[in-house]
This record gives sequence, structure tokens and C-alpha cells, in this order.
Amino acid sequence: MSGSSGKLVVLWTSGDRDTAIKMVFMYTKNSKTRGWWDEVTLVVWGPSAQLLSRDRELQAYVREMMDAGILVEACVTCAEMYGVAGELSRLGIEVKKMGVPLTGYLKEGRHVLAL
Repeated sequence: MSGSSGKLVVLWTSGDRDTAIKMVFMYTKNSKTRGWWDEVTLVVWGPSAQLLSRDRELQAYVREMMDAGILVEACVTCAEMYGVAGELSRLGIEVKKMGVPLTGYLKEGRHVLAL
């Protein structure tokens, strides 16, 4: 794939651990490591931020995804609401205002999977 059609954004909003492990993380990591998409971005937004900040196993999965070349970003407003912005930053996640970047991803035609 090339151009924006080869770019995937996974918008992870669920605070459900099973959803994270058995769908979000599995598909996101495989999308990059198996070459299904050229560029893969995982956006941590809402309850997922709190879940990730507390779960060491999920943190290890996210580190593996980042090591595989997946860009991981988090919504700073949500992270601050849950009091976890610092923890997410310490994990190496880019914590920032996500409204404009997400809008940009949509406008440029990236594929967005929201879970």
C-alpha cells in the first residue's frame, strides 16, 4: 500500500482489558509487523489511558509495539482527567492534544479503526 491508503490509525478508547489484549493490541501489532499497513499509529484516548497506566502487562505490549515501529500517542486532556499524563509520558508515549492531529489523520484519508 502507498500514500494515505497505507496508513492506519487505531483509536483505542475502551477501558476493557480483554478488548485491549484480544483485539486492539493483536491487530495493531500484526498490522505493522506483518506489513498489512505501511504506517500504524495507536492513539490512547479516554478510559484506555487509565487502564494502560495501571497495567504492567499492557505497558509491555505497548513497548513492543513502539519497538516494532508503531507510533503511540495519547490525548493529554483525557490523561490529565485521569491523572495519568506523567505515567504515559514515562512509558515513552507522546502525550499531546489530539483533536487537531486526529482531524488531520481523517482529512488526509487515513483509515481509522475506533475501539
